[in-house]
Amino acid sequence: MTTTEAPIDRPLQDLNWDDLTFSITPTRSMWLMECDKELVWNEGQLEPFRNLQMSPAAGVLNYGQGAFEGMKAYHTEKNRIVLFRPEKNSRRFVDSATRLCMPPIPEDKFIEGVEAVVRDNADFVPPCGKGSLYIRPILWGSGPVLGVKPAPWFSFLIYASPVGLYFKGGLRCLNLKVSHEFHRAAPHGTGNAKAIGNYAASLYPLMQAKEEGYDEVIYLKADNEELVEEVGAANIFAVKGNKMLTPRLGGSILPGVTRDSVLVIAGELMGMVTEERDVTLEEVLEADEVFCTGTAAVVMPIGKITDRENTIVYCEEQIGPVARELYNTLTGIQKEKVEDSFGWLRPVLEI
Repeated sequence: MTTTEAPIDRPLQDLNWDDLTFSITPTRSMWLMECDKELVWNEGQLEPFRNLQMSPAAGVLNYGQGAFEGMKAYHTEKNRIVLFRPEKNSRRFVDSATRLCMPPIPEDKFIEGVEAVVRDNADFVPPCGKGSLYIRPILWGSGPVLGVKPAPWFSFLIYASPVGLYFKGGLRCLNLKVSHEFHRAAPHGTGNAKAIGNYAASLYPLMQAKEEGYDEVIYLKADNEELVEEVGAANIFAVKGNKMLTPRLGGSILPGVTRDSVLVIAGELMGMVTEERDVTLEEVLEADEVFCTGTAAVVMPIGKITDRENTIVYCEEQIGPVARELYNTLTGIQKEKVEDSFGWLRPVLEI
């Protein structure tokens, strides 16, 4: 794989932090590493953000051999740029690579690349409270392969883009539907890996849901449709009284970094009883609050869930108190407005 000559133009002076959406804005540079046929990685380096060239027979194009991560860098109230729990992303990336027969990126090289991209694109990190710098590490089979087998060599890239909120309209109550027609993942499959194919398979159900006026889809477990699994690109939580439930990690659910952080905050800072276990659809429909979590979405309250002909309303304009406190605490830690008592922040740069 090679890179093309001309970098994509990105007029920094045209950026309006107040108009940021969750979309791509090309930045100055990206991090690129290659491994050879012996599956030994080179040192990696920063290169101009530019388009890529690869073989038509590349493993990622023919057999979907690829994985990615989603992370953010934040400009805090203390005039620092920080990462949030990058070691969790690095370890999950190793698990995804292993599951998909790709040579893992060592944790120190993963974080080195992430920090290099953030430093070199520091002027693209939105001011505190205006958004974040979304970071996308990708690992894929770049070598040519015709038979069904792993690619002969691989590429690792990290790019970044300033982003606003994931859902239009900011922090609001989402309108979701339960899917009885499609499943996101199955037991013993790749649901617990951040594999590129997992997300392509969710696009059609999401497109249908949006055409019907919904924001996202709630998926049920493939082997037991009485149990909930995930929202399309996020983990799901249900609150009943002082108890907070989320589906257990059983091989088909992505171990979300935000999911883990919310469980810690709720249990240790808010005094809630947290349970990771099988959660029935009935429990979700009877909950006091329901919300979803993810790096992109952070914490988003679910206002309505439609299950066939039955619609349950949790909130319309007034966000539930648990989701509100979790959102304020988590984003407060990320912005250094709230004490980081768990040591989750990794400083990258003083502004």
